[in-house]
Amino acid sequence: MSTDDTTSGHIQELRRGTVVLACLVRLRTADYGYALLESLNGLGVTVDANTLYPLLRRLEKQGLLVSEWNTDEARPRKFYRTSPAGDALAAVLTADWHRIDDALTRLTTGDER
Repeated sequence: MSTDDTTSGHIQELRRGTVVLACLVRLRTADYGYALLESLNGLGVTVDANTLYPLLRRLEKQGLLVSEWNTDEARPRKFYRTSPAGDALAAVLTADWHRIDDALTRLTTGDER
């Protein structure tokens, strides 16, 4: 494994959990998969379709997202929205994210109090 492969692997691992949190927060406003993908990538939360769509199905199966089909337009689209359980999890994950960010900031600035 080269250094670039090692770095890429660690970056991918770091991003994995952040994509879950980003989806839960972003889908507080209902949206369909492709629009979510574009929105997250536009915000700098890099994710590809082969990762996102299985994740959406898993989060829905876990009760963290709810979905419904919109058939009003020519092409039916499945819209996802964060469920109350997903919103509660997003709050917990966000709090932990801030705690970790604070700890890492203290570590990198040498202020390890």
